[in-house]
Amino acid sequence: MSKRALLLINRQARSGQRFFAQVIDTLDNFGFELITVPSQNAQAWPDLIAYHAATVDLVIVGGGDGTLNRVVNSLVDHQLPLGILPLGTANDLARTLQLPYNLPEACRVIAEGHTKKIDLGVVNGHCYFNVASLGLSVDITQKLTQGAKQRWGILAYAITALQVLSQLRLFHATLRYEGQSLRVKTLQIAIGNGRYYGGGLAVAADATIDDQRLDIYSLEVRHWWQVFSLLFHLPRGQQQLLPWVRTIQTDAIQILTSRPRPINTDGELTTQSPAKFSLLPQALSVFVPAPDAPWLRNGY
Repeated sequence: MSKRALLLINRQARSGQRFFAQVIDTLDNFGFELITVPSQNAQAWPDLIAYHAATVDLVIVGGGDGTLNRVVNSLVDHQLPLGILPLGTANDLARTLQLPYNLPEACRVIAEGHTKKIDLGVVNGHCYFNVASLGLSVDITQKLTQGAKQRWGILAYAITALQVLSQLRLFHATLRYEGQSLRVKTLQIAIGNGRYYGGGLAVAADATIDDQRLDIYSLEVRHWWQVFSLLFHLPRGQQQLLPWVRTIQTDAIQILTSRPRPINTDGELTTQSPAKFSLLPQALSVFVPAPDAPWLRNGY
């Protein structure tokens, strides 16, 4: 495999600045010819990918799920394979792909060259890896600060969620899919492509990022105290066991609301309702561990 790579590291990510030099040294030892761009503005990265697309063989991104979300459309447009260095707070895509969080091992995964094709979700033309959602998770995203993530790490999500849940707000939505039209009153609607989101919650117990389906759930609570049962079920992807949770599996759905509502994709606010969700099967190649990787044998 040719190893000419564009390296993009979010120095504002939880570990980005601290490990920048280590990443460069490690990849250099693995024989990569690196193009590095001294930019701390991830919003400019899609243009950087487009500029270098004809002269590199892959793109290596260091950061969290939000950082990866910023470049996904550009990666698809130029069909460049993606190497991931988990340097964010939640790292849910890395968890879904069973990537090691140890940086030298994550670099080794890329160097060994094993890839797989993954599906992507699409909402209003914007691709995403993990989960898109309306409602509760948007409120959490809006309240969650970079400072809290830097200070508390993954616990920042739980702390912020508890703060948001104290002001429980339901909304009405219409779900249209496969010839059906359903009117719901809900706390949150999540549309999953991958498996994990929100710091290790599972969108469905059997969800994978290459199963060519969207896993959808709607939290149609009646009483505020019902949300506490989610603390047990959501990490396991077993929310469908709760009678007030609606679950759907499909490859396309439209969601309408009485007023525009912001939509969260991979932890970033990227669009709003009304929204059309669809699936891009086998849309992107990503570097993944070899089947005999030691952390997989030990039950990752």
